[in-house]
Amino acid sequence: MNQDLSIVNLVLHASLVVQLVIAGLMLTSLSSWTVIFAKIFGLRGVRRHNDDFEREFWSGKNLTELYNAAGTKPRTAAMERLFASGMREFMKLRERRLEAQSQLDGARRAMRASLQRELDMIEGNVGFLASVASVSPYVGLFGTVWGIMHAFVGLSNMQQVTLATVAPGIAEALVATAIGLFAAIPAVVAYNRFARDIDRIAVQLETFIEEFSNILQRNVGAPVTVQHH
Repeated sequence: MNQDLSIVNLVLHASLVVQLVIAGLMLTSLSSWTVIFAKIFGLRGVRRHNDDFEREFWSGKNLTELYNAAGTKPRTAAMERLFASGMREFMKLRERRLEAQSQLDGARRAMRASLQRELDMIEGNVGFLASVASVSPYVGLFGTVWGIMHAFVGLSNMQQVTLATVAPGIAEALVATAIGLFAAIPAVVAYNRFARDIDRIAVQLETFIEEFSNILQRNVGAPVTVQHH
């Protein structure tokens, strides 16, 4: 007796619980791939915009001009927003004629707060990939266990059990585990890759905060118009 053991046929003949598990895993996998592609292009854009602003920042341009230009652009880099927040706070405290250290501390705190907001945005949906990577195999395993239980309950009513009668039920159940791994493996790889990329972006932004703080320190008590590398 020839039996069609294709994936589609196995899914169609699986129990309702296994089919629901498989459907949920497929939707999760689709959502995971959507997040992965969105994050690939998103992080690439973040790095490109940061690099562009960093080149502009160190080109010797006037700090005040850079600050004024940051408020007119429709889309700014994360690094540019850090610069704008630090510059804004520095100039505000300077107008109040506070002591030099207070001006620097205020600018640094503003940039740190801005850095946290930027990292929160950059890390958006990465946690979803971690959840998919850790949960999907167990959901698939649940579908497999349920399917095998269902198959053996059906076999208990048979007089004679052969490999041909056992194989389809077990194969249907194992499809759930396979699809669980199919959803989890890309999520694991993508999560690790994005975590490394985000760490590099965070280090770049942290370094910029320190360098810009040094520039502001050198400009305390003088017009904040010219920067020096």
